[in-house]
Amino acid sequence: MRVLVAMSGGVDSSVVAGLLKSQGHEVIGVTMKLWEGPNGEMPETGCCTAADSEDARKVAAKLDIPYYVLDYTASFSENVIDNFIDMYAKGLTPNPCVECNRSVKFDHFINQAKKLNCDKVATGHYAKIVSNGEKYELHKADYLDKDQSYVLHMLTSNALKKIMFPLGTISKPEVRQIAASLGLKTAFKKDSQDICFVGKKDYRQFVGTRINVNIKGNIVDKNENIYGQHNGIHEFTVGQRRGIPGGQGEPKYVTKIDVTNSKVYIGSKKDLTIKKFIIQDVSFVDKPEFSNLSIQTRYNSLAFPCNIREIDESTFEVELAEPTFGVAPGQFGVLYQGSKLVGGGRISSKVLEELNE
Repeated sequence: MRVLVAMSGGVDSSVVAGLLKSQGHEVIGVTMKLWEGPNGEMPETGCCTAADSEDARKVAAKLDIPYYVLDYTASFSENVIDNFIDMYAKGLTPNPCVECNRSVKFDHFINQAKKLNCDKVATGHYAKIVSNGEKYELHKADYLDKDQSYVLHMLTSNALKKIMFPLGTISKPEVRQIAASLGLKTAFKKDSQDICFVGKKDYRQFVGTRINVNIKGNIVDKNENIYGQHNGIHEFTVGQRRGIPGGQGEPKYVTKIDVTNSKVYIGSKKDLTIKKFIIQDVSFVDKPEFSNLSIQTRYNSLAFPCNIREIDESTFEVELAEPTFGVAPGQFGVLYQGSKLVGGGRISSKVLEELNE
């Protein structure tokens, strides 16, 4: 089989390339250039850096496989960076990794694989693809500590036919051992925790220098009592504690962001507890059965038992079995049946208050 492997320069994708090569597949390695420095070069911080690309190139050379760097900076800027800035300007909490997978990476990888006459695309994500007759299912990885199915929820059964996730049954320590046994320089390279286009900088600074959201406003409670001022709503997300004036007894959290009036509302943890919310722009892996569902509202959070009700084809009301804390508009609600991922959509802020009165 001829396989296009997405190589980020990290240990996971390096091992994917090594495993597939050792299994006898014809492997082609590619790195996406998604974000560039002021002179068009790959950035020096974050992930997808010049150093990461060089690490991927060295791994490809060690494995004796072809290697290419593909430039998708324009697509990434439009679909991910602009979206990231726009979401914060609207008082929402974005997830750029989900947006990148949804709008950039997999579409481009699958198209590139077709151009290079590859049968499959493989990545280093920790998730499992299970064939069920003519249908393909997406499941959580066996090694739950690293499960990444949440950020892949937009992949359909038809897309999964063209994709491989070789690490779905392997633990992270095993991945590093395999890399070491193959003599790969990425064997003990640390995982990147940064937003790739922000790097070590604070995302607030990144957003604040790119859009006019630095408008001061009041920090208030639900009764409009003023507790202080802020320098821009982009510095806050629902559920946040950082940056809130102290001296109020119990801990306070951001409960709502009023973009029109540049107000940040704060309250107790109880004020953030909800049982119902809306997910929009919903997509499903395949036509689902709406039974025995649970929903995960953040990457690596617990999944809560729930029921859903269709409002229209891509909008659903979610009702949790028990109230929970910290559901942030802009994040994604991802539906599961046990380990099987059903689908997901973006959490809406429009009707949170009305639903939970």
